[in-house]
Amino acid sequence: MTQSDTAGAHSGPPPVAWLAWAWVLIPFLYGLYQLVIKIPALFGG
Repeated sequence: MTQSDTAGAHSGPPPVAWLAWAWVLIPFLYGLYQLVIKIPALFGG
């Protein structure tokens, strides 16, 4: 294996994988945040 073969190798996930995770996690965390805010009202608080 030459140096040019390993020059393009990445040690982590591709940028599109980070975008996909952000696309899922940001709305999920926002929904979870809203749920936590509304929980006291569900129990008569």
